[in-house]
Amino acid sequence: MNVSVINKRNLTDIQEDVLERFMDFQEAMIEKNLEKLNEIICDNYTLTHMSGKTQTKQEFIDEIMYGTLNYYKSTINNPDIKVCGENKAIFKADVTLDAKVYGIKGTWTLHSQQTLEKINNKWYISKWDN
Repeated sequence: MNVSVINKRNLTDIQEDVLERFMDFQEAMIEKNLEKLNEIICDNYTLTHMSGKTQTKQEFIDEIMYGTLNYYKSTINNPDIKVCGENKAIFKADVTLDAKVYGIKGTWTLHSQQTLEKINNKWYISKWDN
């Protein structure tokens, strides 16, 4: 697997489910797995890049599939997961990505915050802020 976790705290079962779903998302980005990305990401998803650029679900997936965004490895550092009621979770972590983004290859650590929503007992990513 191209996704690893460093300094994982003691997590509840629900927090562990959220972390596993985020790891699945990272793996789908790396593998350019269109089906998995469409399954994990909510239709109303937005991604705000560290540049401030905001993308919809389709724009983000298109850039992955067309090779504008290329992810090779993901390391999740110190995940902090706050479960808000039964159907919402906030996932915060420093995520180090080995990637080639808009033609520039490098390793970036993003101070990420993800919002996940639970629908029909499964977690879906609805927002990603860097």
